Amino acid sequence: MFALRMNRIAQTLVAALAGLLLAAGGALAHPHVWVTMKSTVIYAPDGTVTGIRHAWTFDDMFSTFAVQGLESKVKGQFTREELQPLAEVNVTSLKEYDFFTSSKANGRKTEFVEPKDYHLELKDSLLTLHFLLPLKTPVKAQSLDLEVYDPAYFVDFSFDEKDKEPAKLVGAPANCRVTAGKPQEMSQDMSRRLSEIPPGGQIPPGSFGEQFANKISVRCP
Repeated sequence: MFALRMNRIAQTLVAALAGLLLAAGGALAHPHVWVTMKSTVIYAPDGTVTGIRHAWTFDDMFSTFAVQGLESKVKGQFTREELQPLAEVNVTSLKEYDFFTSSKANGRKTEFVEPKDYHLELKDSLLTLHFLLPLKTPVKAQSLDLEVYDPAYFVDFSFDEKDKEPAKLVGAPANCRVTAGKPQEMSQDMSRRLSEIPPGGQIPPGSFGEQFANKISVRCP
């Protein structure tokens, strides 16, 4: 079942989304969930990197099923408070997958701790999850390299092309610069191999997802 690889994002809609995918004919290839992302690297006054703030906007199909059955005072509209229980499910579930975010500072892997300041918003029928992912240990970094991806390529992440700065710095030293690297284009061979995976089939970790990682690079010479 597709539900078994939903990465537990918004667990309340697993069954509904699985049913929808199966009803669509069972020929859908990976990925099954699409996320448009914006990311901000956060600095403390002393120049250390303290964390990264993500804003992930889910595709319309996922967004529609996520809010199905949720109660709201105004039909079709949801306040931050009404969406907060779903936001909590999201961030709790993402922990198992390291929040699809890896980081290296000065060439060494860094660790994240529990997310903070998380909430969901619904705008133009699309859900966006906002959360701050703090570093376990703030670090002064001449180089910081971040990657955002799902190793099994169930979820497709991509930078928001409508935003001229999908990756930003807040509070960084004046000499720091950030660049956002888009994933490589999928070849016809990769597309064919994905389409041949049967409904419910799993992609071996590392075989696709890492190749389509979104990269954020910060340099402070």
